[in-house]
Amino acid sequence: MTLPASPGHSVDLRVEPVDAVLDRVAHSFHARLELDTVVRKRRSVGARTDRGTWIRVERRSLDKIGDQGWNGTECAARLDGIAQPAWRGCLVWQDPDGPVMWRADETELLPGHPVGTAVLTEDPQLTDTWWQAFNDSLDALAGQHTRRVATPDTVTITQALVTETLRTAFPSDFDTTVERWVPAHADLNWANMTAPVFCLFDWEDWGNAPRGLDSATLWGSSLAVPALADRVRQERRRDFESRDGKLMTLFACSKILGPGAHPQDPRLEPARRSAEQAISELQTG
Repeated sequence: MTLPASPGHSVDLRVEPVDAVLDRVAHSFHARLELDTVVRKRRSVGARTDRGTWIRVERRSLDKIGDQGWNGTECAARLDGIAQPAWRGCLVWQDPDGPVMWRADETELLPGHPVGTAVLTEDPQLTDTWWQAFNDSLDALAGQHTRRVATPDTVTITQALVTETLRTAFPSDFDTTVERWVPAHADLNWANMTAPVFCLFDWEDWGNAPRGLDSATLWGSSLAVPALADRVRQERRRDFESRDGKLMTLFACSKILGPGAHPQDPRLEPARRSAEQAISELQTG
């Protein structure tokens, strides 16, 4: 069942055949997947079932599954005060044809549609009620306790990773030491939240991370819409005003300004300006 991949090639489930995988999942869960609802992402595929639930299937290579496992959605079910779909159960199996694991999680349906794609180019016109629920959930998440460590982009975030990332992207002289680590979603973007009713989903990578990681990540996804980016900063200003928040602002900017940057990305210039400001504040703060 392993999807073909040459060395150094990352399998993209948006284009690879997944019929056999979906058939196995449907049979194991004793459910019928409504194929007209299938949503395909780079490393996951999801669909609605005939019993009014949602099943998300993820493919991950063994070298991307650390000691804490990859049961983020299951572990997130015990978090308090966060708007998220209730978790029902899971199926996990190792691919017999290669060093790959598959995981399927069944949850309640989302209360709305995703706000948009991961990076927005238009203002979604979210209500004050939405922003209040957003803040309540992020504040509640930061107040939880866990031994999990966040894995944004399936890479475990550590002090060493933060330092290496910032030093590579911004060689200026400033201290990269993180002062406070708190639970974070670690993949907070507009494709993982719903509207008009707020709900946060896709919890595969959550865990402890530098304060401000989620806020900065969402801000970076909003830079093509200046008013939206400003609203994120306003709503999460306590994160952004903290020293760790400035480091995470640079961390988010490094993803935009790095070697893979597209010359036509409308976020480039605002990211450069914000990075210069954050570095100046870190050097003088």
